[in-house]
Order: sequence, then structure tokens, then C-alpha cells
Amino acid sequence: MGIDFEAIRKKLDRLSGATRNRSVMWKPTEGEEHVVRLLSFPDNDGQPFKELWFYYGIGNNRGLLTPNQFGNKDPIQELITNLREDGSKESYELAKKLYPKMRTYAPVIVRGEEDKGVQIWGFGKTVYQALLGLMLDEDYGDITDPKTGRDIKVSCMKQPGRKWAMTEVRPRGKQSLLADDDNQASEWISAIPNLDDIYQCKSYDELSKIVNDWLGEDDTSDSDGTENNFSSDGTKSTKTSSDGKSYSSLDDAFADLMDE
Repeated sequence: MGIDFEAIRKKLDRLSGATRNRSVMWKPTEGEEHVVRLLSFPDNDGQPFKELWFYYGIGNNRGLLTPNQFGNKDPIQELITNLREDGSKESYELAKKLYPKMRTYAPVIVRGEEDKGVQIWGFGKTVYQALLGLMLDEDYGDITDPKTGRDIKVSCMKQPGRKWAMTEVRPRGKQSLLADDDNQASEWISAIPNLDDIYQCKSYDELSKIVNDWLGEDDTSDSDGTENNFSSDGTKSTKTSSDGKSYSSLDDAFADLMDE
């Protein structure tokens, strides 16, 4: 098998920061109404939008893509499983904090920003349910169809007394073309960004280090002098303190962590 130089080029762009992946992300501006045209991701098992699962709130990371969703070994999922098996209230509460959350993504053409080409809009469960509901409504159908679909109004408003702004979606009254020029429409459809180029999953060892750092057990000592480290296979390396205390499994470590 020959070397894939295009893949090497993309990798180099990501490492050097030259990639424009993040620049394709779009989000509605609070207090404004936008008009967008949704497109469907190609080769997505018949689903128009893509779901990704992330771990949030672990250290300073904004979101960590879960390897588990791709069928890969996942140290954070292993941590959750062990915490749940521990059975204590403290373990259960910590496990809840670690549960992954879903984020959904759709390719969009933002009206008035057509010069930016296809952008990616990420939204939560409420908007996702609303969009799928529209597509199942016989009055609207496939709103992503480039010829018979329709634009969507997106508003992001914060109601009095609420901490967060709410995003609402409403369909435009009439069907419309994605673009008046068929060539332009084809160009947009063929240029839908690949989410795999935007979000990369960290390796097992990288995630292990992140969660160890977050737990305060990475290359540090407990107050009793016990050094705690997870190995790359998700088990606890046996470390003995000055008073003879040792760990040989995740369960032991979690129980001790909860006691602290």
C-alpha cells in the first residue's frame, strides 16, 4: 500500500494550525434571527444529521470525543463502569458527572453568508427534536432537499429570568431551491465539511492521562504518601505507600478516592 500524501498533508495542517476546520463552525447570534438552509451529510446511513458524544467538565477540556461510540477502548467509560459497580452514593454522583452528552451537527448555508460556503451548526437535543419533527411532518418532509426543501428561521433569545438563551427553529412558508444556480448548489453539496477533520478522538493513553490529572492522581502522592497511576489498559498500577497501603485495581482506587 502506497503512502497517502494527501492524508499526510491534512495531518501536517492540523499540527501546524493551518487548517480552517474551526472556521467552518457556525452558531446563531443571541438576539438575532437567521435564515439557514440545512443540508444532509452524505454516506450517513440515511440520517440527515450526525450525532457525536462528548465528555464535558473534565479538567479544562471543552469536550472530549468518546472513543466508546466508535467501538474503541475508552478509559473514561471504564471509569464510569467501575464507579457504578462500586455502588456507593459518592461513586454514583461522580459517575453522573462523567456521563457523555450528545451534540448534533448539520451542514448549513447561512443566508447572507453564502460567500462562506457550507458551515457546520452544532445544536442540542431540543433543536434536534424540533428539526426531526419537521421532517416527519407531511406538510414539510425533507427540508434538506436541494430542490424541494425549504429554509429555516433560527432565533436565539434569552427570556426574562432565564439564565440561558433558547434557540428556536421555524420553517419558511414555501419550498425553495438551495441555490438558483445548479452549479452552485452542486458545489456546496460536494464541499460539505467532514466532521472527522474537525473533531479528532484522543488516544486511550491521552484520555487516561487527562482523567488521571482531573482526579488529581497523575504522578502525585496522596496525603498518606500513596502514589496512584492508571496503566494504559485501564487497570490500577500497584503502588505502595510508606504505611504499606497498596492498590491493584480501579475499584480499590475509586473506593479510596471516595473516602477522601
